[in-house]
Amino acid sequence: MFDVILIGCGITGAATAYELSKYRLSVAVLERENDVACGATKANSAILHAGYDPEPGSLMARCNVRGAALARELCRKLDVPYRPTGSLVIAFHAGERAGLEALYARGLRNGVPGLELLDGSTARALEPSLSPQVIAALHAPTAAICSPWEYCLALAETAVRNGVQVHLSSGVTAIRRVGGGWRLETASGSYEARCVLNAAGLQADWVHDLAAPHAFTLRGVRGQYHLLDKSEGSRVSHVVFPCPGPQGKGVLVAPTVHGNLIVGPNAEPVEGGDTATTSQGLAYVREKALRSIPSICFQEDIRSFAGVRAVAEGGDFLIREAEGAPGFFDLAGICSPGLTAAPAVAEYAVELLGAAGLPLRPKPDFICERKRLRFHTLSPEAKTALVRQRPEYGRVICRCETVTEGEILDALRAPIPPRSLDGLKRRTNTGMGRCQGGFCAPRLVELLSDALGIPATRVLQEGAGTWLLAGETKGGPVHV
Repeated sequence: MFDVILIGCGITGAATAYELSKYRLSVAVLERENDVACGATKANSAILHAGYDPEPGSLMARCNVRGAALARELCRKLDVPYRPTGSLVIAFHAGERAGLEALYARGLRNGVPGLELLDGSTARALEPSLSPQVIAALHAPTAAICSPWEYCLALAETAVRNGVQVHLSSGVTAIRRVGGGWRLETASGSYEARCVLNAAGLQADWVHDLAAPHAFTLRGVRGQYHLLDKSEGSRVSHVVFPCPGPQGKGVLVAPTVHGNLIVGPNAEPVEGGDTATTSQGLAYVREKALRSIPSICFQEDIRSFAGVRAVAEGGDFLIREAEGAPGFFDLAGICSPGLTAAPAVAEYAVELLGAAGLPLRPKPDFICERKRLRFHTLSPEAKTALVRQRPEYGRVICRCETVTEGEILDALRAPIPPRSLDGLKRRTNTGMGRCQGGFCAPRLVELLSDALGIPATRVLQEGAGTWLLAGETKGGPVHV
């Protein structure tokens, strides 16, 4: 029997696994997909929010500001791409300027450092691409951007290095009380634990109902995005938001840590996890983004995608022990700023476990650092020395992103190796460039096939059933 089982390995589950791995506990993570970060964590704005938006006194506010500070340190320790851009919330008329003043006051109450209200000309001095119609802005210097899927993976990998077990393709199908704890049935077998943490994202209400009387309902809100080529990556240097409205923070324009420009999202209710993009949704995103930054060149679009966030009734995070189910805790409704708040949510979850009687004895040998080799960032001298030592680093597989075979092999040998082409993409950036994998995909399929010990026809693009190849033609590789 484990001390704790976590259901779900998005950013909330991964951060909580990392936090629990600091203690002398036996911990397992059950993830229904074949990789970590497969839900909202892989499809979001990649923004680490400053914390002026949540309602003061809410769990969201508490976890946002604390989480932003923790994220900065975690990204440094775990070698996750991070960039302290700051953010600007802009106003086009007097009514929106009043909205900025309200956000400023709220941010002060939430303890957000460094906030300042700017007039339009001062805002354009910071961000020259802003529309000339902007009359004011709220500047939040502590906002930042990161690589959300690598942040999640880094937390999960470090948790594994500290003894946590991660079981992929292990969706929970049943939960029941047993002596001293809980038994969970999954696609990969049965697991038992003294305590259970439900971090199942959009399915957290359904998972809760397996263990306790119905207590909350989550609704899915889809956001669609444009990802633009690196030729547009320097269009802005800050995260630029419109003044927020009833549907949320609005369509933002921001750089990415990989050098691209991201634009989105809209907000539309959907059933389940429908991540389809629509012409209407993307047109709305373009219209709103051009109002803020009129010079964006959408001809440089290289990808459109959507993510679905789980929003709880009342809008706040739900972090609590389930009524009538001692030892079962919900970490639910973790919508924006969930990426930012995750390490603080994890701290709070561990506090609740301790208050419920779980002994929390720190590990003296906790591993708190991680390094990833990125060949393209090395000096010419370091590249030469590395290739002499390990020739596989001299073979560039993804030309757009300059990713070498050595980096791909490192990912395939990591604590949580990829099981799909997209899983490899999240770890190494292969296929993230202008050609979107058109050049490197055949070689990546070959490397995955060899590493997983499966034929190329069984290699997946992402989840179960997404095979890339149906069979060989013209005699197969003999004639290549």
